[in-house]
Amino acid sequence: MKQFAMRLFLLTLACLVAITATTSAAKKSLDEQRQEIREMSKVTLSKLYEKYPSAQRVIGECYGYATLSNSNTNIILFSSSRGRGLAVNNRTGEEVFMKMKEVGIGLGAGAREFDLVFVFDDEDAWNRFLTGKNKFGGEVSATATDGNAGGAVEGATLASKGIWIYQMTTKGLSLEATLNSTSYYKDKKLNKKSE
Repeated sequence: MKQFAMRLFLLTLACLVAITATTSAAKKSLDEQRQEIREMSKVTLSKLYEKYPSAQRVIGECYGYATLSNSNTNIILFSSSRGRGLAVNNRTGEEVFMKMKEVGIGLGAGAREFDLVFVFDDEDAWNRFLTGKNKFGGEVSATATDGNAGGAVEGATLASKGIWIYQMTTKGLSLEATLNSTSYYKDKKLNKKSE
């Protein structure tokens, strides 16, 4: 019973931290929020390159990529994740600020933070991601192939045609078995032109 009470306390604390972070983000100017996301993206890529040095070549040669930082909370039968990030088109230099939302049901308890790096093979994969028309299956393959050279991309999983994902847990512990529905979409507020 003490363990359950401690877990419930930790989950409540994690929820309060997430709410506080969301509130403080709302007080920053749009330019400050954009810069914060750009810096977060650089840190995520740095961690990825440290863990998988070959990823630097993959990111440099792909059509485009997106980095998203997420926090996940799972309380008994309900789980949710929220995240934000940046998609970059390597061909045009276009930056698109993104949001991510996930809800799920299933048994579990915990809170964790993780980073996702999406790699887009071509314009079609890029456009499907940006418009939210991409459907990610419940299972992904253990290895993605490099569309250019036909070799394996170390550490990535093939999530959909032309889209690979690297996932890195940054901190936290989560024991869960959930079925999740995840949506990725453009952040309308941050993608407005600066005045």
